[in-house]
Amino acid sequence: MLRVVVCLIFAAAWATRAGAASLDEAAERYRHDLIADIDRALSGARAMRNCIGANDLDGAKRAWIAARIGWERSEVFTAGFVPELDQQIDAWPNAVHGFHGIEAKLFGANRTDVRDEADSLIAHLAELSTQVHDIRLTPQGLLNGIVRLAYEIGGSKADGGESRVSGTSLNDMQSNAEGIELAYRVIFLDAIKASDAQLAAAAQAAVQRITTDVKIPNLRTLNAEKLRTDSEMLIALLQSAGPKIGLNSPTLEEAAR
Repeated sequence: MLRVVVCLIFAAAWATRAGAASLDEAAERYRHDLIADIDRALSGARAMRNCIGANDLDGAKRAWIAARIGWERSEVFTAGFVPELDQQIDAWPNAVHGFHGIEAKLFGANRTDVRDEADSLIAHLAELSTQVHDIRLTPQGLLNGIVRLAYEIGGSKADGGESRVSGTSLNDMQSNAEGIELAYRVIFLDAIKASDAQLAAAAQAAVQRITTDVKIPNLRTLNAEKLRTDSEMLIALLQSAGPKIGLNSPTLEEAAR
């Protein structure tokens, strides 16, 4: 009997280690997509800086919007892993620098005198691009990041969004939803499915509902209450999933890794 118990304990420990290794490998696969998104933001910021130098207001606005796509897709990662850079790049709502400091002048005042701000944004995005190649991507931190971003979409962004001056808050939410779907599918779907196929399917459906909620022509047609409910459902499902795949139940605390 003792031998059976020891074997069961060993098997459980092996399964836990194997599951952790599998999640670590999945996080590394996600790194490729994360690098691409951050480089997309950096490329857009550099294009914006070139347009600003040429006094091309419309071109600078288009490049700012393009840069935001890569940034918003990567927010599963940024707030929890690089909070200092996150604040320099995307402080909101009271920002005088980063994306939103530039937004106020480009879109609010129709001015291109933001060269210093653009140079600073590029420098911070370049630093982020460097760090993302080597920083340890912990599955726990990324699961926390999905939950935090789902909460943000269903909360403050559902109430009107952060990029009000440029009128691109809906674009932000759509890119956020894409980032959530990517991280869940690449890192966590298979692990949760192996532990609880029904839970994995429910979480996948919740992700899809959020994506559908924001796939609309304009913010006036957003059903904010449904988006909030769907976001809360995804959070609850992932909080249940964490312990099933050897992680803690994800937290909304930004400092948690």
